[in-house]
Amino acid sequence: MTHDHDLVLRPTEAQTAAALSPPPGRTGGDLVVETLRSLGATTVFGLPGQHALAVFDAVGRSDLRLVTLRTENNAGFAADAYGRITGEAVPLLLSTGPGALMALPALAEAAAASAPVLALSSQVPVAGLGGGRRGHLHELRDQSASFRDVVKSIHVARTPSQIPSVVAEAWESALTAPHGPVWVEIPEDVLRAETLIPQVTGMDATPHELAPRPELTAVAAHWLSGASRPVIIAGGGVVRSDASGKLRQLAERLNAPVVTTFGGKGAFPWTHPLSLQSWLEDRHMTDFLEDADVLLVVGSGLGELSSNYHTFFPTGRVVQIEADLGKLESNHPALGIHADARLALQALLETVAERPDPYAPDRVRMVLSDIADRLSAQDLTLEQGLLASIRAALPPRSPSFWDMTILSYWAWSAFDAKHPNTMHSAQGAGGLGYAFPAALGAALAEPGTPVLAVSGDGGAMYSVAELATARQHDLDVTWLIVDDGGYGILREYMTESYGRSTGTELTRPDFGALAASFDVPATTTTPESLTADLKKALATPGPSVVVLPATLRMFAPTHL
Repeated sequence: MTHDHDLVLRPTEAQTAAALSPPPGRTGGDLVVETLRSLGATTVFGLPGQHALAVFDAVGRSDLRLVTLRTENNAGFAADAYGRITGEAVPLLLSTGPGALMALPALAEAAAASAPVLALSSQVPVAGLGGGRRGHLHELRDQSASFRDVVKSIHVARTPSQIPSVVAEAWESALTAPHGPVWVEIPEDVLRAETLIPQVTGMDATPHELAPRPELTAVAAHWLSGASRPVIIAGGGVVRSDASGKLRQLAERLNAPVVTTFGGKGAFPWTHPLSLQSWLEDRHMTDFLEDADVLLVVGSGLGELSSNYHTFFPTGRVVQIEADLGKLESNHPALGIHADARLALQALLETVAERPDPYAPDRVRMVLSDIADRLSAQDLTLEQGLLASIRAALPPRSPSFWDMTILSYWAWSAFDAKHPNTMHSAQGAGGLGYAFPAALGAALAEPGTPVLAVSGDGGAMYSVAELATARQHDLDVTWLIVDDGGYGILREYMTESYGRSTGTELTRPDFGALAASFDVPATTTTPESLTADLKKALATPGPSVVVLPATLRMFAPTHL
């Protein structure tokens, strides 16, 4: 008797012939590339290095699109953004030692933001592994140890035959909720070695679905249906799992107000009657959330920024849906549901009852009005006007990427992202230099869509080399640089705390002239002309720079 699965597993004559006579001259690097192509990769980021040359040679003989940035960290930021925009695992090719270590901050940001980056690094030859200290170029005592506490998982191949399975295992890990960066390491001599292994085809690395336990969602649905003052906090997990539509359905069924975290921008419509927007750094909002008798937290760990710097202490029941097991109840006792946000929200929609509440929109309007009154007393029309100008200039579907700078800190709370997965910042790990290289990655992911990057002059200096990348690939990115002559937010923090600032004042270039040296058009703008200048730059194909000389202020904190 012949079973169906026997027929599926039996190779065809063509497959057998191909396996018996693979193309000559293939190496371990080819096995890497063939596996990536079989898994669905189309674009890879990275920089060549001596130990990784076999991989880059194989990429050069393949149909993969290789995008080389000017530093490994910026290549990591670009891969991060490509992964956020597409939802795909994104290969980041690195070389041993210094090249690999240069990518650490970018991988930390990818980990904090759950971006599926597959970092694939070379390693010293096999004989130098295990701490033997043979003095190889770029040798580290334990290279993967430098990444173990940053990435989601570590995968090592020490023979050519291990490469396809190791890469596929890493791919699956990167795309299983919660998404995140993974680390793959292959010694130089394994990458260079010729192989008789047949061409890699038919790899499968389907990610596992993380479904909620039904007894937990049943309890959560019961609590929410009977609540008097339910509120929802929507985090980045809602965006990552493409669950914004289900979130809106649930909020409207429950008549529950929704606030989005800074990582969850766009997960709920900004002007919806139930939208609390993103004003988490405000005591009025903190008080409103604390007053909820049932608080549903979806895709957020309620960390420092989402909890108004840990000054938020809920008084009612908390339901927390979180794909990252380590974040469940990490800050507050809750009914913890370890699940993908989309699957958990779907389970709630199948069981939760309608909950009429005609007064919910009024409560939302009241808290937003209180926040507006607090801001109006602080003379912050310049900062609010700049955000309004950017919003007016930026097409609704265009992605924007924000560095760690005062205008970005404003945007976290006050910018209308319009759509999910269109506003991204480095607030996960908080490193400088994210915005511009990330915007380049997004432009590669969505060709034909203009992308905006926003940096301060200090953060811009981390990324100026990538003007060459933008020009080389003619990427449609407009870079807004707010030039205040230093690290503006640190200047403000230090002055408030110590009465003076140290190390915050910077000598910087003429950014317009610098951009011109890369053949990138640039203009210097004013707050009054910002909308027009940005619109023009965004409508012009290819890269451009807009420089805004301005010294901005933050709104007064409420957590001190």
